[in-house]
Amino acid sequence: MRKKLEDGLAPSRLDIIDESHRHAGHAGHNPQGESHFRLEIVSEAFAGKSRVERHRMVNALLAEELAGRVHALALTTLTRDEEGRRL
Repeated sequence: MRKKLEDGLAPSRLDIIDESHRHAGHAGHNPQGESHFRLEIVSEAFAGKSRVERHRMVNALLAEELAGRVHALALTTLTRDEEGRRL
């Protein structure tokens, strides 16, 4: 996932957090992990895009993973300016 996101979005910050352990007993849970992720991505590729457009960009890059082992993604997608306003 990391390489695809780095190649496709050139992020200034990319945090990939495996939250699979928090979803035990839920649909799509894999006891070995790597089924539920939280992604926090800061990239200028998101400039001028709506939240839905940003999520579609990420989903397109990770289509193979989403069709297989990854059941769920929680996304935070920001530009550098937006990240700076959150601090």
